[in-house]
Amino acid sequence: MFSPQGPSLRELAMQALSSVEHGYDLLAPKFDHTPFRTPDGILDATADALRPLGPFGRGLDVCCGTGAGTRVLAPLCQERITGVDFSAGMLARARDAHPDAEWVRADARALPFADAFDLAVSFGALGHFLPAERPALFAGVFRALRPGGLFALPIGAPLPITSGSYWALLGFDLAMRARNALWRPPFVMYYRTCGLDAVRDDLAASGFTVTTVPLPALGQREDGGPRYGLVLARK
Repeated sequence: MFSPQGPSLRELAMQALSSVEHGYDLLAPKFDHTPFRTPDGILDATADALRPLGPFGRGLDVCCGTGAGTRVLAPLCQERITGVDFSAGMLARARDAHPDAEWVRADARALPFADAFDLAVSFGALGHFLPAERPALFAGVFRALRPGGLFALPIGAPLPITSGSYWALLGFDLAMRARNALWRPPFVMYYRTCGLDAVRDDLAASGFTVTTVPLPALGQREDGGPRYGLVLARK
């Protein structure tokens, strides 16, 4: 599916019936050939927005997957870059692609760092955390940053109810809820549980000072607002 190098329908079904960790281990060899990998346009727009705020020292990619976030961190950080993920398969691909970075296997809800980084980023991972789990995630990022450190994550604007994408994502989330009600282990991936206001509130409750800047390179909605914003959480 998606491309000749992408996973087959059978492989995607096997992933969907696995846990999040094992599912991504299975998908890792073909992950970069799927739409699940953060598009370069989002990565580049994030880097452009962060560039005037740098340069930075050490960089951290939270839930790094195969290492796409290195595209953002490498030109902005003057010291070592670290990626953290709990899928050994995804980390193996990241290590092959970016051998100069440091790759750490850990649960993002219990990050093993303290006062170590100046910039942290995360791309496309919030849907893997239930709303009740976000405080632990954000508290760990807060702890991992040095005083004055910055946590940046792009978030899409709410889709209008008239949009086909709105109904597609709603259908996906309902299908995942049905799957998790009927099958174990659960596979947590919900697109509609990490809205901007809720994320900002959770970041502020973790101690961050939170602002948001638009990412105009990613286009506008019909009402003229930006399609994406970059959340900037400062320790």
